[in-house]
Amino acid sequence: MPNTAGHSTRAHFVLSGVLVLAGVVLTGCGGDARDAWQGPGAGPHLQAARSGRVTVVYETRTVRPEDREAVALIRNSRVLERSADWVNRTLVLPHDMTVKVTADVPPGVTDAVTQPDGRTIFIPPSFLTEIEKTLADVVKSVERPAPFPASEYNTDDLTVLSTEFVFGHEMGHALQRQLLLANLGLEEDAADGFASFYTVNEVGPGPSLAAAILFDELARKEGRPTLEGLASDHPVTQQRAFNFLCYLDGSDPKKYRRSLVDSGYLPKTRAPLCPQAWAMLDYGWWTQLQPHFSAAFKAQGGAEQKKAHARLIAETDALAKRIDEIRTGH
Repeated sequence: MPNTAGHSTRAHFVLSGVLVLAGVVLTGCGGDARDAWQGPGAGPHLQAARSGRVTVVYETRTVRPEDREAVALIRNSRVLERSADWVNRTLVLPHDMTVKVTADVPPGVTDAVTQPDGRTIFIPPSFLTEIEKTLADVVKSVERPAPFPASEYNTDDLTVLSTEFVFGHEMGHALQRQLLLANLGLEEDAADGFASFYTVNEVGPGPSLAAAILFDELARKEGRPTLEGLASDHPVTQQRAFNFLCYLDGSDPKKYRRSLVDSGYLPKTRAPLCPQAWAMLDYGWWTQLQPHFSAAFKAQGGAEQKKAHARLIAETDALAKRIDEIRTGH
């Protein structure tokens, strides 16, 4: 996690372990293990008649021995299924979506990636292992950031929580592409925004904090931004970490201001803008998703959108009253 107050030294540390997985495990909303050709709770004929469901598939036969530990960790945590369940419960999708944890990925794919039609998300097992190794380095060599709970400052918890955020990013892509949502900026920014929107509202601060820790470490390993990095459709890695923290702080400034801002993890120059930024993000995603709410979620979703709209108005008014003070730094 970025700390503007100082930096820590690092040493290399890698966990090791063996957990043999075999076959193909498919889980859906209910999370039961089934044959790869069946959907959750249905045989092949019923599954063919259904559409718009998110299913998580672990193609364990493709997983190399060195990646089995990381895959088992994520599978047992059920963080992928938790996001899938939320989408299945709240939204109506035009097409089925399959999340594949597999080494059988399209050419050139090394990270988690969403196909252009939004119907398939690939998560390479080696990508999960790299996250795990990076966070093992952090736990070994970096003092625990003040906002992060001591009980969760270990490789496993950090890996699970940061993977949940990263998967939220890919789910954001998938929803944008399936639902043909309008973007007012780069799609990558919107996908990061969905990860914050979903995890802060549905899970809590853990994924945002863990993702900030992960991206801070990735940024330090990358070193100075290159021309290619600055020209990328993704924001600069370090900037993304601060964005995650800004949205989290803005979601509840009274709760997070002391641990995030006063401790130096989110600069005081950025913090005053975060409550309105979060309010705009929260209202924006509820509004984008509102036409696609399921019948069972429509009333609750409408109430969330209305509440987010009222907060946006209040935070915009509050920002207007303080903008001159913020601009002059007084």
